[in-house]
Amino acid sequence: MSTRFVLREDADGVAVLTLNRAETLNALSPSLFVELRAHIDEIAGQVDTVGCVVLRGEGRSFSAGNDIKAIQVGDRAPTPHFQAETLDAIEALPQPVIASVHGHCYTGALELMLACDLCVCAESARFADTHGRWSMTPTWGMSQRLPRRIGLLKAKEMMLTGRVVTGVEAAAIGLVNACVVEDQLDAATRELARTIVLNSWHTLRADKRLVNEGQRYTLAEGLAFERRTSPGAGPDMAERLRAFGARN
Repeated sequence: MSTRFVLREDADGVAVLTLNRAETLNALSPSLFVELRAHIDEIAGQVDTVGCVVLRGEGRSFSAGNDIKAIQVGDRAPTPHFQAETLDAIEALPQPVIASVHGHCYTGALELMLACDLCVCAESARFADTHGRWSMTPTWGMSQRLPRRIGLLKAKEMMLTGRVVTGVEAAAIGLVNACVVEDQLDAATRELARTIVLNSWHTLRADKRLVNEGQRYTLAEGLAFERRTSPGAGPDMAERLRAFGARN
């Protein structure tokens, strides 16, 4: 049986996707993206059984970035913008997605992380945009998602210098939600996911959609968009209110 490049494990409403090319620091080959996209498309249709998704890397790193060597030996994605469209699909998932990052998170991997809603990293995490080192330009979303995450000034600094940002600095500039000691990364990520799935999945999906789509508008337009499209109370509201009343 051939090695799977992306593993999936489900428990308690959380789907954990693991990049499984540890020998290459989880370099993002076209074949890995094909497997990742299949998982994402499947999870998108599983809103009743999956409330949150975690994306992590096996071995020493989250991912060292795009796998140039794989492309050089003929590994090809199905379409010209397949990788970028896969990141779009992650961002568009109904469920919140948490990136759990340790070790390298460079360039394409940084773009992959930015497509996720939240990020917890270890102190070992190292973030960088190295497009400039190789005379490349971004097509997977760096120029759009990074400024929206950390602001225009810091995004330009990262992109124009290519310098490495530590996990501690990443938390300080808002690139990630939290930076924890290495041996606490999995536990911290699981706890964040557990806290999320305890809330109404109806609300989780609505919040993600309203926030993401609302970014396209001015404040006035966004407020009108929220009032116009917010889906209202979910089917579990009455049960949650009864449970609250019983406890109090």
